[in-house]
Amino acid sequence: MITDADAFRRGVREAAGVPAATLAAGYLGFGALTAGNGLPIAGAVFSTLTLWAMPAQLILIEMHAAGAAMLALVLSVVLSSARFLPMTVSLMPSLRHERHPGWQYYVAAHLLSITGWTMAMTRFPDIPVARRLPWFFGFTSVCLAAGTLATLAGYVIADSLTPLAKLGLVFIAPMYYLLVMLTGMRDRLAALSITAGAIAGPLAWMLSPDWSVLAGGIAGGSLAYAIDRVLRDRRLRGV
Repeated sequence: MITDADAFRRGVREAAGVPAATLAAGYLGFGALTAGNGLPIAGAVFSTLTLWAMPAQLILIEMHAAGAAMLALVLSVVLSSARFLPMTVSLMPSLRHERHPGWQYYVAAHLLSITGWTMAMTRFPDIPVARRLPWFFGFTSVCLAAGTLATLAGYVIADSLTPLAKLGLVFIAPMYYLLVMLTGMRDRLAALSITAGAIAGPLAWMLSPDWSVLAGGIAGGSLAYAIDRVLRDRRLRGV
């Protein structure tokens, strides 16, 4: 019988390889970019510990460098992280078990990232429900630690990296997210969502680069849902 400690250690082991290394590479670039945009080192590390969302953190340093008003900065960061709401809603039912106190779910929600979410949705079918939360804590704690330490390291070595190298490191993480999502696809809706997003994103960027992420996400997600709904209705009717 697997124990909580076993599940936690399993999460640690699964995060300590490629997931942690990829996140570290991305946050190494983030730390270097932060140093070049005037944010203090404490602010860079604090943003990783509290925001734990690369897009939101990039928005933070970009708007800080541009001298944006605090209200506009906060609203932009909040809106960019709105994607975590459906991720949290879809994940929490798989984590819940009567033996866990309620406060632990708030900690889990803070530790949630796209890496943790995709790996959890992939691994949970093979993990007993009662042991999923310890596994999640083990996995996400290693990821957060790797990202935080890499942010600090990137800030320190910023002068030794070229601007292209900094951006290249940042974009390693999104490519890894895509690969994890592709390997974790278990149903038609997930495949439709990725395909529709891959099409809608570039089209939205050509129309409006400033709004492409939001517009592409809404358009791609809505299209995927509509197609899946039509296919389900046709199957129910026996067409």
